[in-house]
Amino acid sequence: MTMPSKSAVTPFVMCADDYGMTPEISAGILKLADQNRISATSVMSLSPHWPHWAPPLRELRGRVDAGLHLDWTSAFAVDEGFGKSLPLLMALSALRLLRTSAIECAIERQLDLFETHFLAPPDHVDGHQHIHQFPVIREVLMRVLSRRYGAHDRPWIRIARITEAAASLKSQVINAMGATALKRLTIGYGFAHSDDLTGVYDFQGNAHFYSQRLRNWLEHMPSNSVLMCHPGQGPCGLAPFAQARLWEQEVLQSEAFQTMLDNTQTTLVRGSALFQRPDKLTP
Repeated sequence: MTMPSKSAVTPFVMCADDYGMTPEISAGILKLADQNRISATSVMSLSPHWPHWAPPLRELRGRVDAGLHLDWTSAFAVDEGFGKSLPLLMALSALRLLRTSAIECAIERQLDLFETHFLAPPDHVDGHQHIHQFPVIREVLMRVLSRRYGAHDRPWIRIARITEAAASLKSQVINAMGATALKRLTIGYGFAHSDDLTGVYDFQGNAHFYSQRLRNWLEHMPSNSVLMCHPGQGPCGLAPFAQARLWEQEVLQSEAFQTMLDNTQTTLVRGSALFQRPDKLTP
């Protein structure tokens, strides 16, 4: 198969989501980090597993970005008292019926839990099921981050904008829930940010089909992009899409993945090194 020609190597962020969700997911992500197969991971700080799995992630500082996976829809968020189903959260946010004070408290709570165990601010912020860019949540999030962090420790923001040519209905919904609006806010507040997100699929298939998808994503990688993945090592308990996590782990830790990177002239970098802050600041 002939690869499309590129004039230069394309850097991108390979981000493993859901760190801390289960021990198996966390162990798989650490293994990929040790193999240099990811350059970022996003933490579910509400999880009771997070305190145990924070120390080994701290040891990877400077090699892998560790960010907050802002959560409103998992069982952890429900146990905290503010969690909601994804359809309900989408409806309430679109109608702007969410209470900003409650949102602020939930964001602060998750940032506090992250910092308590990681002993440092998050390198980036994104959202479980992309809720960080929903209406109301995105505005409160950027105000909280702007108030909480100075110029030296501001996290970069993951923009969930899917640009693939035959974008699925899932991708279209993700875009419609606020990718453009969140990007505008990050620029206004002076935060570094990614531009595009890839790695979106329906979690159906097997390792072979995932490998094909991965190759296609790499061949068409836009600049300033994040490729998200959801690996897991061994049975992932009650985690959603448990089987897909196993085949993602299998493909990403294989030598075939490194060969894909070489053949497509793409390379993994940390977002904290790739994404630049804009000059404009909002007070």
